[in-house]
Amino acid sequence: MTTHGADGAGGADPLLTVLELLARQAPSARFDALLDEARRDGLGPEEFGRLERAVVLAGQVRAERAREARREAGFEALADTARDLTLSYDLDGLLHVITRRARRLLGLDLAYVTLRGPHGSCYVHTTEGTRPGRAEGPRLAPGLRIAEGYGLGGAVQLHGVPVWTPDYLADERFAPSGSLDAGVHAPAFDEAAEAALRAEGLHAIVAAPLRSGDTVVGTLFGADRRVRHHTSEEIGLLAALADLAALAVEKAGLLDRTRAEVSELERDSARVRTRLTRMRHVSEAHGRIMNLVLAGGDLRSVAKAAADALDASVLIRDPGGRSLALVGEVPGLDEEAAEEAVEKASLDAHARRRPVLAADDTWVAPVIAGSEDLGGLVVHAAGGLTGEDERLLELAAQSVAFLLLMRRSTAVAEGPVRDELLDDLIADPPHAPQQIAQRAGRLGVDLRRPHVLVLARPEGGEQGRAVVWASSYAYRLSGLKTVQGGCIVLLLPGDDASAAARAVAAELSPLLGHPVSVASAGPGWNPDAVGRMHREAWRCLDAMSALGGTGSAASVRDLGFLGLLLSDDNDVDGFVESAIGPVLDYDAERFTDLTHTLEAYFASGGSPTNAAEALHVHPNTVSRRLERIGDLLGPEWQKPGQVLEVQLALRLQRTREALARGRVTPEPPCPRERGA
Repeated sequence: MTTHGADGAGGADPLLTVLELLARQAPSARFDALLDEARRDGLGPEEFGRLERAVVLAGQVRAERAREARREAGFEALADTARDLTLSYDLDGLLHVITRRARRLLGLDLAYVTLRGPHGSCYVHTTEGTRPGRAEGPRLAPGLRIAEGYGLGGAVQLHGVPVWTPDYLADERFAPSGSLDAGVHAPAFDEAAEAALRAEGLHAIVAAPLRSGDTVVGTLFGADRRVRHHTSEEIGLLAALADLAALAVEKAGLLDRTRAEVSELERDSARVRTRLTRMRHVSEAHGRIMNLVLAGGDLRSVAKAAADALDASVLIRDPGGRSLALVGEVPGLDEEAAEEAVEKASLDAHARRRPVLAADDTWVAPVIAGSEDLGGLVVHAAGGLTGEDERLLELAAQSVAFLLLMRRSTAVAEGPVRDELLDDLIADPPHAPQQIAQRAGRLGVDLRRPHVLVLARPEGGEQGRAVVWASSYAYRLSGLKTVQGGCIVLLLPGDDASAAARAVAAELSPLLGHPVSVASAGPGWNPDAVGRMHREAWRCLDAMSALGGTGSAASVRDLGFLGLLLSDDNDVDGFVESAIGPVLDYDAERFTDLTHTLEAYFASGGSPTNAAEALHVHPNTVSRRLERIGDLLGPEWQKPGQVLEVQLALRLQRTREALARGRVTPEPPCPRERGA
């Protein structure tokens, strides 16, 4: 026999050669070559049998050595994975580490983790190795819901042990009619999950449970797109990785719970500190509010101090529900449902004489003096009110009541002086006009600013109560008040007489419980205008009574052309502008003739056809012009009231133009005539 040893020398013992090849970790082909060489050399049957047995034993040693290497690699991977779990606190990152290691160690095509949802079903949390680019149909991707009891995962959930199959698509145990426990358990069927697995083309699948104590919280899957029989070592390694994945899930859950508990403790601590701080500052806040009241502060200053102390928005309202001062914003108060809730809470608060919760985070506190209702405080605190806050709210309401009583007393005390000043202003002629401005300045009234004059006539008696209200109202708005001829006369700052009349009617009528007729005029910008506004307001009130407008509120301007007749200054330009100004401006800018069309339309009795004949145009042209006029004057321009004003304005405009054309402008004399 010419078998060569490791050093190439002939005659070496074949068995020794096997040992040398084994020591050098030679490939299996080298052992096969050794057997072929022995056959060629004619090695005897007995010796060849021993050589062949030695090669088989060497193969077993090599296989065992490979298994040990794989086992060692698996242990190292488990150790690395465990170390990674100590470094990261992100569940997504931890499960991605698990699935990547599973694919690499077991040579898998795909690995994924499902976690159990709150209602028994599972969902895919992490995947590694799925096919990209599929846009249609269910995908084996994070978020895919899987029915409880479906497939291998359902079996793992039921038994808590690894489950595997070499060919899932051909395994009848996982068909809808199959059984994993000899008829005891029929697995559920999930069409979407089944479609996702088939779309991935998966055959061999092994699933291992993620256990937290005795509970299965999820499943680690390893899958191949070919038929494959997994060894017990591979299944054990996947189970060990699943145990590590379970630790990651438990760790993440524990961390989330710990964070939530810490956050709750921090919130509790903050609430305790806030409550202690509020308890310490209740008396100080009340002291600051009372100091503002005693120092002559206004309602807004008091509301601001209360808002700062309560960390809330504060609204002070009068008995009629109107706003006297607002700091911040009370959400939803302008909505009908919210307003009704506040009104109901206000009644409850006055009945109980303490703050009442009106809606979420909105409180109403009564502002009362004895049995008299002075209004209420509406407070919106986003964080709610503590018991100390409610006490402070009561004290703030008492402070507001005290301030309102002080203001009323001041207004009553100054009443005769303020009445006398307004009487002198509306006298004809005014008394001592050079001293009036100085007297007004001492009372806090600036007559150089625009003012309006309002007349209010109660229609059901109780003038005494109305006069007391008027004194407080005028004082609050830095105006003046007097009583003449059974009417309350108010001189108030502002340039909108209509709004002033409506505001007076809105406050006084609910207070008295019966209608109040209110007329107004203005604005005026100096003391000399007060007498004129007074006369115009009286004429406006008389006109309202004659027209059946008792109990309403209007200004001279609101009466249209009647206001033009009632006004002392007869503002023709203003009346024409308000009635047909947009039409005149349109004609001037675009060289159209809408004004002439309007005149022809009214002259023809409102007939577009007759107007077209008079204008020598097609009826459609007149119709288009009338539509344009409607766009300029508004959709109600043809209603009787506005039609009358439009016609009167057209007459006034045409008359002004005729007078302007007839006006003669004298020519300057020539130099010779000047010298004559």
